Amino acid sequence: MTAPQLKRGLKAIHLWGIAVGLVISGEYFGWSYGWATAGTLGFLITTVLIALMYTTFIFSYTELTTAIPHAGGPFAYARRAFGEKAGFLAGLATLIEFVFAPPAIALAIGAYMNVQFPALDAKLVAVGAYVVFMALNILGVTIAATFELIVTVLAIVELLVFMGVVSPGFSLVRFVQNGWAGSDTFSAQAFSGIFAAIPFAIWFFLAIEGAAMAAEEAENPKKTIPRAYIGGILTLLVLAFGVMVFAGGVTDWKTLSNINDPLPQAMKVVVGENSTWLHMLIWIGLFGLLASFHGIIMGYSRQLFALARAGFMPRGLSRIHPSTRTPHWAILAGGVVGILAIYSDSFIKLGGLPLTANIVTMSVFGAITMYILSMASVLKLRQTEPHLERPYRTPLYPILPIVALVLAVLSLCTMVYFNLLIFGLYLGLLLLGFVYYSVTHKQRANLTDDLAVPLEA
Repeated sequence: MTAPQLKRGLKAIHLWGIAVGLVISGEYFGWSYGWATAGTLGFLITTVLIALMYTTFIFSYTELTTAIPHAGGPFAYARRAFGEKAGFLAGLATLIEFVFAPPAIALAIGAYMNVQFPALDAKLVAVGAYVVFMALNILGVTIAATFELIVTVLAIVELLVFMGVVSPGFSLVRFVQNGWAGSDTFSAQAFSGIFAAIPFAIWFFLAIEGAAMAAEEAENPKKTIPRAYIGGILTLLVLAFGVMVFAGGVTDWKTLSNINDPLPQAMKVVVGENSTWLHMLIWIGLFGLLASFHGIIMGYSRQLFALARAGFMPRGLSRIHPSTRTPHWAILAGGVVGILAIYSDSFIKLGGLPLTANIVTMSVFGAITMYILSMASVLKLRQTEPHLERPYRTPLYPILPIVALVLAVLSLCTMVYFNLLIFGLYLGLLLLGFVYYSVTHKQRANLTDDLAVPLEA
């Protein structure tokens, strides 16, 4: 009997929508915490460095996604290059990235709704978003991806509208004033702030790699994924720098640096509280948050599904729904963790930072770990499997993967230095994962890549 499989139905345009949609909430919130750490000028330098890392990363990572189209994405690449333990580490790091990103986005959705309806509890709105979008993801991948494409396009249009509406109020003087970590001049504090702000610059681009986890559901992934990734990173570069510069030049940027809704607050300065443009930004701006929220739910569920299918997570999480062909238990499991994270500030305080900033940092730790393992996999597989079919080959090899690898290692080292408490919690989660790994070796003993198929619901 043929084992149940994920349904293929995604075209290049769907994958582009997923790649951009996974990330686009990062243009709406989260990044402005970097201003509080580095100032506008310092954070601009941070963002240039991280943009270079992501550009070289994507042009290298695409080689892996087309050569090994697998729902596990980084888990499958590192496992093939370095073995089972490295594969599990990459999969677990990716899982932490994708499970902790949605609660940060859900809190921003609550903050945006709170601007329009001040009586609403932002956390209850966040939980409601989880319920609605877990259900949508369970309904089917084509429906989910089509929704993702529509809201992503709307979100892009809204970001362009934001830049156009606030442009008359833009002042370069305001953008550069006290732009070095709270002062007018470059100093040791400013230099330190450039590196301390790395997690928030990463938030501009975080999760674009998640489109690879839809590889088993894509039509002709060896052609469609490169188009989606290259188009996606170019789109995000334009939006990230445009939004950051225009928002920082319309008012005192310090008033926008520690909040979850910097764009509505920036626009409010230019057009006033009762402007139609402001209300449009809030409502259509929600689409950007929803696009990423919805897309990352898709991403974490596929990572959980792939790990469970290979025996690295409870086997039940690899069950797929008999009619919609989606990994419904994996979708629900990640949602439970995310909802717990939303309320984690009730019992844990880390570094005196806002809850959203801490969740963003935790997610970025997982991402950077995965980037390092993925770039190492590109280099290793070129040596060990030179004859592996590679429909897309990294340009300027090995320069691009080495640049991405070096910048990722630098990012990880500086993040550890500036976020020791969160890093300790991150290591604790990895340790728990490896305890589970060590006690479940028997459930993997009889599984191979061919046998590790999903269970029927």
